[in-house]
Amino acid sequence: MPLPVNAASSLRLASLLLATTTLTTAAPALAADGVFDEMRFGVTTSIASGDKQEDGVFPSFTVYFDPLDADGAIDLGEKLLRPRIHAGAAVATSSNGVNQAYAGLSWTFDMTKRLFVEFGAGGTVHDGDLDNPNGSGPELGCRFLFREYAAAGVRLDEHWNVSATVEHASHANLCDGPNNGLTRAGLALGYKF
Repeated sequence: MPLPVNAASSLRLASLLLATTTLTTAAPALAADGVFDEMRFGVTTSIASGDKQEDGVFPSFTVYFDPLDADGAIDLGEKLLRPRIHAGAAVATSSNGVNQAYAGLSWTFDMTKRLFVEFGAGGTVHDGDLDNPNGSGPELGCRFLFREYAAAGVRLDEHWNVSATVEHASHANLCDGPNNGLTRAGLALGYKF
């Protein structure tokens, strides 16, 4: 028997919160073992327009791995060939918001010793409406979406950084159905190990 919509959404949200909590509590131990390169805690809000805009804010947690030694890259060519890997989740705080779990590749470029820009691309899985014209949130067409982001940040010291972010997720018209997409902007606080 299928779960009612509210029960199914609550179950998905609980699963996402459990995964985020597990990552948050395990992260310090894994960082000590050299598994993680960086952790970021952020908050975004929808900057989409129209009646399919999400309400509320979206707390997020992202971990970065550096198995290709992106930090050791010395020129642009090496930077492009040695991205970091990221994985994370964002949790909706309103009923028409969309929860996400995402992963992908990230490239960080130093503008000065303290200032940096970052770009990332990958995919996300979400629990939003696929095709519900009567719903209040975005209609996304597919359960799996492409996700891109950009950030501009400043390093406060050798470990801490803060960045402004903008991100977008959509299916790029590669599946049937509507494609309202998710577009958000916000701030993130990072700790580099």
